[in-house]
Amino acid sequence: MDQKKIINIAVIAHVDHGKTTLVDALLKQTHTFRDNQNEMQETQIMDSNDLEKERGITILAKNCSIAYHDTKINIIDTPGHADFSGEVERTLGMANGALLIVDAQEGPMPQTRVVLKKALELKLKIIVVINKIDKKFARPADTLSKIESLFLELAEDEDALNFATVYSISKNGSAYATLPESTEGTGDITPLLEAIVNTIPPQKPREGLFKMVVSSIEFDTHIGRISVGRVHQGSIQKGMKVMVTNNPSKVYTIEKLFVYEGLDKKEVDSAESGEIILASGINDITIGQTISDPKDSETLPSVDISDPTLHITMGPNTSPFSGREGEFTTGRQIGERLEKELEKNLSLRVDKLDSGKFAVAGRGELHLSILLETMRREGYEMEVSKPEVIIKTVDGVKVEPIEEVSIVVPNEYVGVVSEEMGKRYAELIKMGPSSDTEMEFLYTAPTRTLIGLRGILTTATKGTVIYSSVYSDSKPLGKPLPKLRRGALIASQPGEALSYGLDNAQSRGVLFINAGTRVYEGMIVGMNSKSEDISVNVCKGKKLTNMRSKSSDGVIQLTPATIFTLEQSLDFLENDELLEITPESLRLRKKHLNELDRKRASRKAE
Repeated sequence: MDQKKIINIAVIAHVDHGKTTLVDALLKQTHTFRDNQNEMQETQIMDSNDLEKERGITILAKNCSIAYHDTKINIIDTPGHADFSGEVERTLGMANGALLIVDAQEGPMPQTRVVLKKALELKLKIIVVINKIDKKFARPADTLSKIESLFLELAEDEDALNFATVYSISKNGSAYATLPESTEGTGDITPLLEAIVNTIPPQKPREGLFKMVVSSIEFDTHIGRISVGRVHQGSIQKGMKVMVTNNPSKVYTIEKLFVYEGLDKKEVDSAESGEIILASGINDITIGQTISDPKDSETLPSVDISDPTLHITMGPNTSPFSGREGEFTTGRQIGERLEKELEKNLSLRVDKLDSGKFAVAGRGELHLSILLETMRREGYEMEVSKPEVIIKTVDGVKVEPIEEVSIVVPNEYVGVVSEEMGKRYAELIKMGPSSDTEMEFLYTAPTRTLIGLRGILTTATKGTVIYSSVYSDSKPLGKPLPKLRRGALIASQPGEALSYGLDNAQSRGVLFINAGTRVYEGMIVGMNSKSEDISVNVCKGKKLTNMRSKSSDGVIQLTPATIFTLEQSLDFLENDELLEITPESLRLRKKHLNELDRKRASRKAE
């Protein structure tokens, strides 16, 4: 293909603004697939990970390509959630243009600002796509005005203000060069394709010796580690000798060379500057390193990844049920898995502690919970502590991360939001109507006070809240947050939970288990209606007399148990509690299982 006809474009947006759905339309309408291929009936084609499909979010940045007339367009689909912005940061360097997708109803959100700032810093040419213009409360003109204000605030040169605008409905694959009077009709993505080829400059060949920064790593069971990146200059050939610039004494051979064609990889013999390639043959490469011709050892600028904000302590499961449900249960196996994760998860930090456990730091609750859920599905068994904010010392002063929080709720829940944010030392920046029926809030608050907030607001607003937050700054450590959670109901005896024991326990609060669940002493089986922890015997059965048979145990009506997800379980934890994670179960427990040990630990803490 003619070198001048390659365009590398990143797709960036806030979470759930239609980014992946729009990429689906681009893939389908450029005839990347045959009409009889399964992909033509699928949605979220790029979200191949099971967790991505289940949650409807993009977790890992991915690459594909489409052809439009005589132009090859390499597409980099990036995550929209702030917890995965490390994925965005490491892949934007491969692009020379970006599609900034914004929901016509919600307008620019906190993560929109973050990804746009990164794109402008890299001097990428931006096309603004105002999506979901068919929504009932869509305000495309108002959204465009807000985007223009955002550009004025973030742009460093005047040229960046001259962005192209396209309007779209991603769910039916429609794009419009101007705002349409009607959104009826069949999908046609051509106006967006035209905007790409007319706005984003094609890659220009760069002469010189071969050089490339590794933006991501892929693994293949047959050929090993594969380096992915954009050829910065020169050309690369299969069989070529290369080096990694931080170890110039060692020379490698490029064994296989691929480029993207649709969703697949096409093996090629050579590639020129500007092309996004996949190269095998360097098995000890990591993201951010420079691969170069052995004659030139100069290192290219590496990707700059923001620091993590939360950490948990992870270690082997120590509960009485340890080793029953997992395949990988030892500290060594958990450590090896975390080492493997570090190779591709740039936002993660792992430190081994003197206790043999691991301090695992990430960008947020979702970032850490996705790692835990992935490991769980792979057969790992472990226990983790409550997520805690990373406190740093700057010039002798302890500082903590501060986040900017955007909340949109129906008008009837305005009081709920104000009350909850007030408890968490949040500072209101602005509030105003988002539509005739919704109110939008913008707060700043310490990250440590926001742990668990998303779930609380989701429950309190019956699932109607739109919540997002993003790191904004660091400030001196504020006053401690009082305990907001009620006490726990703790199993006092091991065994099988019986209806009679559960009936007595549910009069005290909310249960987390059903009849027949195996429990151990110190396991948390529910939440007390009061602030203190209490022990309950959920294994207690009703004593029989000669007047009653076992089958006539009276009428016991149990309220269905509240079953937490992994994220909700992490949010529930207090400092003296742990979450036991296995492929089959999630169990909340106290660090000290015996009640006497808990009392001793409590006295010692005082």
